[in-house]
Amino acid sequence: MGCDSIAHVVLLLLLLGPCLCSREESSATQILSSAKKDREWLVSVRRKIHENPELRFEEYNTSALIRGELDKLGISYIHPLAKTGIVAEIGTGSGPVVALRADMDALPLQELVEWEHKSKIDGKMHGCGHDAHTTMLLGAAKLLSQRKHKLKGTVRLLFQPAEEGGLGAREMIKVGALGDAEVIFGMHIDHETPTGSIASRSGPLLAAVCSFEARIEGKGGDAAEPHTNADPILAASFSILALQQLISRELDPLDSQVLSVTSVKGGTTLNLTPSHVVLRGSLRSLTTEGLKQLQKRVKEVIEGQAAVHRCNAYFYRTEEDYLLPAVVNDEVMHQLVLRVGKLVLGPQNILVANKVMASEDFAFYQEVIPGVMFSIGIRNELVGSVHSPHSPHFFLDEDVLPIGAALHTALAEIYLDEHQNSTLP
Repeated sequence: MGCDSIAHVVLLLLLLGPCLCSREESSATQILSSAKKDREWLVSVRRKIHENPELRFEEYNTSALIRGELDKLGISYIHPLAKTGIVAEIGTGSGPVVALRADMDALPLQELVEWEHKSKIDGKMHGCGHDAHTTMLLGAAKLLSQRKHKLKGTVRLLFQPAEEGGLGAREMIKVGALGDAEVIFGMHIDHETPTGSIASRSGPLLAAVCSFEARIEGKGGDAAEPHTNADPILAASFSILALQQLISRELDPLDSQVLSVTSVKGGTTLNLTPSHVVLRGSLRSLTTEGLKQLQKRVKEVIEGQAAVHRCNAYFYRTEEDYLLPAVVNDEVMHQLVLRVGKLVLGPQNILVANKVMASEDFAFYQEVIPGVMFSIGIRNELVGSVHSPHSPHFFLDEDVLPIGAALHTALAEIYLDEHQNSTLP
């Protein structure tokens, strides 16, 4: 390309720049305004889901409700995926393809908030905001359907089961839910971020997590004759103490890991040494590789301490059984979230997310394609939306529903608009 051509392109971009920004801002304002008009519908949908919570891989009624709303909107979908999951599509049917994800499952909690739409099922509660996530994605489905003439590609909506301990995202990927999606976005309610704000960061955000279970086998016998026994309680005690050194002595102080022994079971009689002890615990790391290394060292330490005390150690949970990777946000897509957030909510409402040692199976999607998980605020002292997720007192500020629907919609629309195969001459 000659110098004159390059100068022409630069001039064209400079002239178009303010127009493009103004057009995006206007579009974002329209989207939020339309979403707010749907608030009553969004609230009614969310309350239906909240009243009838379903645990992992049991979201049959929730799935039916979602499909009913998609049918009313004339949106095509595939079902069932991973037992109760749904994948819907809106747009041209061709690339580029952007995915949006919401989880559907509830928690085994007894709701302690007394209000008109309290959970109708004892021992089950939407205490983590998944009812809101599902509703916001349905809201986006409605907005995107109304604006499908503006979509320069395809939006794939993933309604996922079993985020809470069921690795539902992994199961959705196995059955092809991502398809040819290029990127994926997800959001999670946050009780520490004010309603009307979002928080995001690039790089590691949430921890890689796994549990471990080790059985230390010795030789039981009369406590009056310890020399004839091989004491698994002693071996377990030394193992627990030795495990505490893995973080303080082997981990780079600038990295973040957590090792917790959370259960010790062995012995039922005061005058007998038991034949075995079972240790259980939790491991967390802000990197998936860090978690795998920690997992390896835990096994080595427990086996070593067992051998010192004439016992044997056997592990019943392995990496393949249960390992959630770390949520690591893509830098480029994170910047898009910030830009779209500013367009929809204003720059004063875009915050930096804190790293947290909790986990999210959204990470499985990020192992396949670039993606961002960001927080959407629900904190509102006036309505009592101040309690953390997984609390029986958890309560949602429903003003978040149109905001989340608008953000989903604007993210998808702007991503597709900016990732066409055609380029400026």
